[in-house]
Amino acid sequence: MENKDPFKEAVKGYLEQLASHDDLFAKTMEKPNKNIDDCATYILNTVKKSGRQGFADDEIYSMAIHYYDEDTIVVGEKISARVFINQPLAAPVQKAVSNPKCASKNIDANQTTLFI
Repeated sequence: MENKDPFKEAVKGYLEQLASHDDLFAKTMEKPNKNIDDCATYILNTVKKSGRQGFADDEIYSMAIHYYDEDTIVVGEKISARVFINQPLAAPVQKAVSNPKCASKNIDANQTTLFI
């Protein structure tokens, strides 16, 4: 089973979506000397050089587009890093709890209550 990198998957998904709406960029992504692994390495090296620890999504995506646009770009050395991405996680499923004490209380329809 292949272990997918969420960072690379997020960048790749954005670039593929961009390519689906932009024919010129779609041709740019087809360059034989370009790939998502080197793109991620370029982004990580650029982030490291900046000295910053937080970036907006658009900043990272701009770096990816720049990597694909430039033919003579220096990718840099591979970096082993922990990357946190802003993707919503699925909410945990909560089971409904039946409380017999609550069912037997007489609640006045005109009364507002926070506790049942």
